[in-house]
Amino acid sequence: MTFSTSHPVTADAAGTWRLGDLTVRRIGLGAMRLTGSAAFHAGVPRDREQALAVLRRAVELGVDHIDTAAFYFSSLRSSNELINRALAPYPDGLVIATKVGPGRDPSGAWLPAARPDQLRGQVEENLRQLGRDHLDLVNLRVMPSVGPGGVAERMGALEELRTAGLIRHLGVSNVTSAQLAEARATAPVVCVQNMYGLGDRRSAPLVRECGELGIVFVPFYSIAGEGREMGVVGEPGGADGAVEAVARTHGVSAAQVRLAWTLRQGPHVLAIPGTGDPAHLEDNLAAGALRLTDGDLALLEASAPAGPAA
Repeated sequence: MTFSTSHPVTADAAGTWRLGDLTVRRIGLGAMRLTGSAAFHAGVPRDREQALAVLRRAVELGVDHIDTAAFYFSSLRSSNELINRALAPYPDGLVIATKVGPGRDPSGAWLPAARPDQLRGQVEENLRQLGRDHLDLVNLRVMPSVGPGGVAERMGALEELRTAGLIRHLGVSNVTSAQLAEARATAPVVCVQNMYGLGDRRSAPLVRECGELGIVFVPFYSIAGEGREMGVVGEPGGADGAVEAVARTHGVSAAQVRLAWTLRQGPHVLAIPGTGDPAHLEDNLAAGALRLTDGDLALLEASAPAGPAA
């Protein structure tokens, strides 16, 4: 299956799913790479005009789910500011998801996870930067050391903001099954955002659990896989022989194979591949039209790192 570059595949090809009471296409856009590199403040920032062009092109091609955070910034770029500049006034139906919990000082240094009483300030920071009067979706990013109050008190603080109308929906990120249960006991949770992909399937049981609970699962680093957590820089993917073999069979890229595999893990699984390159954007969206065969899936599963399969 070879895709024409003269007529790029749009986000419609991946189909849609419900995110709370919102309907979004299953391939969106992660905004982190618009600021420079995966290390947020390391490396050379993207060309500003190119970053703005990628955002506008994404919406032209049907992307209606953009993932960002106030702490996505480099020495010269802020993802929230770029989104505001490129897309405001925002088109109807565009869902912007953001994250709170961790923070960074003006130099880019990481700060400890926010206390429950500090979360309102983080929410208001996102509102100011994005130029909005409410946030569609706020994910509580749970750090390894959650801090006093745990997940429950932080979700309780965010639930107060949701009730007040500053937030439409809540989700959690980087959580265990027990932490998801803790969050759901405090507030309605519409999505879980964890690292997951062909190269790192440790969250596979949580993918299944979310499907059973009717919660959307939004994987990050689904193209890159294991070892690509915050601050690690390098070429995405590192496609192994099986991925390359499947890619050659279909006449597509390794990234498309990885994204197509991710989408096959359940209709409730969305994807938010990040890029600051217009060609990569179209390549990622084309993964929604790629239909992997049972033989492809078997080959990919057999080659994946040891761990729970989805």
